[in-house]
Amino acid sequence: MKEKISAPKQSVGAKNIVIFVMMACTAVGITVSAIYNKQNFIEIMPLYVSLVIALLQSRVNRYASLLGSFNSIVYAIVYFGFKIHGAALSALFFSFPIQLITFIRWNKNKSGNSTVLRKLGARRLVLLSVCCVASLAALWIILPLIGSDYVYLDGVTTLLGIIVYFLTMFAYIEYPIFMVANGLLNIALNARMVKDNPNVLPHLIFAVYSLVCIVFAAFEARKLYESQQKEKAGMVNENEN
Repeated sequence: MKEKISAPKQSVGAKNIVIFVMMACTAVGITVSAIYNKQNFIEIMPLYVSLVIALLQSRVNRYASLLGSFNSIVYAIVYFGFKIHGAALSALFFSFPIQLITFIRWNKNKSGNSTVLRKLGARRLVLLSVCCVASLAALWIILPLIGSDYVYLDGVTTLLGIIVYFLTMFAYIEYPIFMVANGLLNIALNARMVKDNPNVLPHLIFAVYSLVCIVFAAFEARKLYESQQKEKAGMVNENEN
């Protein structure tokens, strides 16, 4: 019979206070920006949902994937409107199904509100790097053909997003590191887009909040992994005795 690995209990601390304050400020910033630029509600609706998703991600909570899978459909509509087709196609054909599968997998191997995490390893990391280079070259060829206005940043963020989905789905501890890199590039992409389209400003505001949550997620995932490894080692010693 498979033994369950429990998760450490989480308490309300400085980290949660920072996230909640930033969450409130981001919500206000998104709303004010949207009103000022007279945006349609559909353009900013997924951002409000994403505020909650980012909060769940900071806690490595498996329900972030479930909520994110359905929110990605709305994001795809918004991205097509902004003419960042790489991100739109990624949201519709990768983010939606993969996040749904991720929730199912994490729920099957649940540990508290999270899941049992594992390491990617050097061999898989090298293979992943090779695939990244090949995929990025292909994206930079395809994106101009479908009319993307931000080929290079769109291509890199799309590729990193896909990598994050797969690493998260298999619960590899390295996934938050790729999320941080993608978060930084998303800020750069949205900052570039704001110059051409002020309606992107709410997305830029959210990208900053999201990056903070992702950084917290990286530390939380490491903490959770170490806790699970200690508990697993304890189980082995107990069985040997």
